[in-house]
Amino acid sequence: MSSSPFLDALARDYPLELSADTMRSMVAQSLARAIDHIETLPTQDAAVEGGGEALARRLAESLPEHGTPFRDLLDLFFDEATPTSFNTASPGYLAYIPGGGLFHSAVADFLSDVANRYVGVWVAAPGWVQLEVNVIRWFCDIVGYGSRAGGVLTTGGSLANLMAIITARRERLPDDFVNATLYTSDQTHHSVQKAAVLAGFPAANVRSVRTDSKYRVVVDEVQRNISDDRRAGKIPFCIVGNAGTTNTGAVDDLDGLADLAERDGLWLHCDAAYGGFFAMTERGRLVLKGLSRVDSMSLDPHKGLFLPYGTGGLLVRDVGTLRRAHTQFADYMPNMQSETDFVDFCQLSPELSRDFRGLRVWLPLKMHGAAVFREALNEKLDLAQWATDRLRELEGIEILAEPQLSVVAFRLNPAGVASDRLNDLNREFLRRINERKRVYLTATMLGDVYALRICVLSFRTHRDRMESCLEDVAAAAVEVTSRD
Repeated sequence: MSSSPFLDALARDYPLELSADTMRSMVAQSLARAIDHIETLPTQDAAVEGGGEALARRLAESLPEHGTPFRDLLDLFFDEATPTSFNTASPGYLAYIPGGGLFHSAVADFLSDVANRYVGVWVAAPGWVQLEVNVIRWFCDIVGYGSRAGGVLTTGGSLANLMAIITARRERLPDDFVNATLYTSDQTHHSVQKAAVLAGFPAANVRSVRTDSKYRVVVDEVQRNISDDRRAGKIPFCIVGNAGTTNTGAVDDLDGLADLAERDGLWLHCDAAYGGFFAMTERGRLVLKGLSRVDSMSLDPHKGLFLPYGTGGLLVRDVGTLRRAHTQFADYMPNMQSETDFVDFCQLSPELSRDFRGLRVWLPLKMHGAAVFREALNEKLDLAQWATDRLRELEGIEILAEPQLSVVAFRLNPAGVASDRLNDLNREFLRRINERKRVYLTATMLGDVYALRICVLSFRTHRDRMESCLEDVAAAAVEVTSRD
């Protein structure tokens, strides 16, 4: 393909307007490195934790006055900046909640960044906005929401939880809300507490309610807390349920919470960032029964749909609640939509300027269809159960939380080891598993118990990697117990 004389002339006088040849070269070099990186993921370490401080100090620099060749910058990114990290794209990444990062979405971001349209208001890019509205509608259908539902894509579940709390506050409370109270479980993600504080509530107004043996909130305890607060002159207004906790993947009794919220006139929000997309599967819908009854929910496509980090979402059962909470006007803004079929995203969220998140969801779903994603999610459910069954066969392994979705929590509890030594023993157990670098696991505290977790959610994680995981768990257990 020949170069463009027009672009070549511009590049000579205006260096930021690249020539056609330069652009082709940059894309070709980037693509070659990116594909090589993806092809070698199965043999890369699942995590490299040491040396981060030295790396950061080495990369620190002042503002450059003159340029560096692109190839050198590409080498710096892939060869220096990237390897020392949690390898979240690896098939062996079974830590926290994985986000696989579909290549399709990277291509989508490239296309949308190049065309660079503004999607904060409908009139600026109606076609682009409609593609993102389609995505939101698909999400509403997945979780069982009706025609009045809507939402917006966010950077992740934390922002979605903040927007939900603010929306609930605007819908349920007067301007003076200092006595209002919220109810969560002791397993709820810390972003909910943070959201409440950022929304203006004293931290003490967030009630942490105990959970049962399966780490699900005790609904009767929520009711008792509400009744106690009302007698004390407080204003209960919001319950936050969980559809897949970070610690154990626990799913609360959403029907029970919905009954309570309806009876007492409270807003019900659900943190479904991890677990919500399992509603695409038959098993997931059974576990998530009642999800369609919540007033709002956070979802993370960068978890359950395997997309790149920075792709979250907030859905509400009645999109009017989002509009009432977030709509503002200004003289310099175009007229906003009165048509209910069209959306100005700036009226549904705090953001006016934002990137076009819709294409990174729309493109892979359109290329493959929902069935492929459903099959992948079913595979993760199967692998989590398979891993649990194999763990149960290992001597000294105690299952602390059976998988309700795709997380299992466990520990090493060998005979003859005093209980006050078990947490330290399991810290060493985790270290020895991870030092093999084929998989990367993380731990949490369940009460005063140090628990290891396996979370299966990467689209690249299949049976062969889970077999490697169990081999490393078994070998590390032998090493730790024989040493002890």
